[in-house]
Amino acid sequence: MSKQIIFSRSDKTIFRDGDKLVKEFDASYSKAEILNEALNHARVEETGLNVPKIHAVQVVDGKWAIILDHIDGKTLQSLMDENPDKEDEYLNLFVDLQRTVFVNKVPNLIKLKDKMQARISATNPVLEATTRYDLHTRLDSMPKHTNLLHGDFNPTNIIITKDGTPYIIDWAHATQGNSSADVAQSYLLFYLAGKKELGDKYLKLYCKKSDTAIQYVQRWIPIVAASRLVKAKEEEKEFLQSWIDVFDYQ
Repeated sequence: MSKQIIFSRSDKTIFRDGDKLVKEFDASYSKAEILNEALNHARVEETGLNVPKIHAVQVVDGKWAIILDHIDGKTLQSLMDENPDKEDEYLNLFVDLQRTVFVNKVPNLIKLKDKMQARISATNPVLEATTRYDLHTRLDSMPKHTNLLHGDFNPTNIIITKDGTPYIIDWAHATQGNSSADVAQSYLLFYLAGKKELGDKYLKLYCKKSDTAIQYVQRWIPIVAASRLVKAKEEEKEFLQSWIDVFDYQ
């Protein structure tokens, strides 16, 4: 079977090659980051979650690449777009899958708090010292957990096969930490995708199913927004800044 490009941008190309998926990185991409991504994925594999299996990390046409199983199916986002009448059913599945991730422990993954503290520091000079100090203080005060976190959990990163089996893909940002931080991340991702109403519905559903106070997740939102600001696309920065600006300093 010839190569079938699935996704492409300046520093990365993902294509299908037979029953394998090849994630090929541009030569400028950090080798350490590529190897770390593969290691994170391999560690998540060991939990038994439904994720594509890694087969190799190798150089293809002079570029580093991660070779995984190709999962044949549709993304949950595609199914939601095609079947708007099933939105509630799919959103329930989305929340249940995320909660299934959270019950796992992967102790060798980087701690989310460490990653966020570094990213908040890196927002200088975009964020003033007072704002950075308050964000650091709030983050430090949040309860320390060690749950497995995806880091980019949204409907485009879930593939449903023909027999209905869900697979969670793209573990490049996996960490260990507080589940509510990952929920705040998913909430912002719905907003960034222009799906505000769905984001609000998601947050209410998650909090109901997990018996979590919405206010507790909301306390994470400015912290998550700040940590995303470092590598955000230009068109996302104003939106993320708006969430940091409503920070509760009390």
